[in-house]
Amino acid sequence: MRHLLTRLENYFEFSRLGTNWRTEILAGATTFITMAYIVFVNPSILRDAGVPYAAATIATCLSAALGSILMGAYARYPIAMAPVMGLNAYFAFVVVKGMGVPWQTALGAVFVSGVLFLVLTLAGVRQWIVAAIPHELYAAVSAGIGLFIAFIGLRNAGIIVANQATTVGMGQLATPGPALALFGLVLIAALQAWGVPASMLVGIVVTALIAVVTGVAEWRPTAYDLSAIGETAFELDVVAALSRGILEIILVFFFVDLFDNVGTLVAVSKKAGLVDENHRIPRIDRILLSDSAGTIAGSMLGTSTVVSYIESAAGVAAGGRSGVTAIVTGLLFATSIFIAPLIGVVPAAATAPALIVVGSLMMSAVREIDWDDAVIAVPAFLTLIAIPLTFSIANGLAFGFTAYVILAAIRRGPRSISWPMYLMTALFILRFIYMAG
Repeated sequence: MRHLLTRLENYFEFSRLGTNWRTEILAGATTFITMAYIVFVNPSILRDAGVPYAAATIATCLSAALGSILMGAYARYPIAMAPVMGLNAYFAFVVVKGMGVPWQTALGAVFVSGVLFLVLTLAGVRQWIVAAIPHELYAAVSAGIGLFIAFIGLRNAGIIVANQATTVGMGQLATPGPALALFGLVLIAALQAWGVPASMLVGIVVTALIAVVTGVAEWRPTAYDLSAIGETAFELDVVAALSRGILEIILVFFFVDLFDNVGTLVAVSKKAGLVDENHRIPRIDRILLSDSAGTIAGSMLGTSTVVSYIESAAGVAAGGRSGVTAIVTGLLFATSIFIAPLIGVVPAAATAPALIVVGSLMMSAVREIDWDDAVIAVPAFLTLIAIPLTFSIANGLAFGFTAYVILAAIRRGPRSISWPMYLMTALFILRFIYMAG
């Protein structure tokens, strides 16, 4: 047994990464608890598109489990995967309900986009796109996503709410949800200040227990038979997706996944210290192949696009450095198929504080930005501010890329920019034009 563990430790490079089994397991559990909301939110959204709820729940758990385990075992990164928020809403409300496309056909479009991902990854195109990102923008992307995560946490906790006059405003902090979230935030921050191991996991569990005792957590048991997966598994209609002329839908799935995934990949890898001295991400081909396989598998099981999850940063902040973190998260997602009602007890008030703390930790990347150089500072700032304010990693990348290319070409000369950067900027501009249409 010890020989097997040693071989696994060597495979996952525990010594080089300075990690151990206890840290990786706790980090995987932290990531899972932070993103476990998807087990309930995703099926609820897909149900509005006519996808059977029980089948969508099982498909969500299975696709997250398969994608995360593949990412951990094959790519060896602490990045978990699951059906992505945003594209699931686009799937349900725009494609199915808005355009009248059957959900089976929409799943076929997700499958086609996944195959397109796979082909471009094997051809090296996606790796080329990631490598083309100026390393000066890496820090801005990481910090911008930190702001994004913190904003999501504050919103989920009810600390920040919508306001017609000022766009956003302060919530009712004295109400149970926000008050409990603030308690969790102070608890996690204090535990981190004291250097307590697994502070985020401890904070989430303690806050969730208080929520149960005080009645803040809502118990929502949902019974289902595992055979329900048969209602969505392999029900995708690829032929209809290709014959209906829904290229536009496929491209939306493709581009949003591409740029959101690039942003997540850069941010989490940088925070984990996995970017090498040449600003490259080792084994990026394996990461992107895992991502492609996750989307393909998810569409075959019966769910929308599966991508790398930015909540993986919570596990990284808890010490996760190797693929074991993602494998643990995947195994917990597999287990959640059977204990989904129990997971439902963990309210947003318990997970939101972890997101806020992770956001604060990711802001440390701004130290790497040369704020005295406008060619770098302006694109970096636009990236930082656009990600949370437009609620899109892809939009932040688009603003940052475009500004960088324009300013660098003006200040340093057109030849200072590689032609891949020009091509990608043109794609971003076309994306803006399409979105405005």
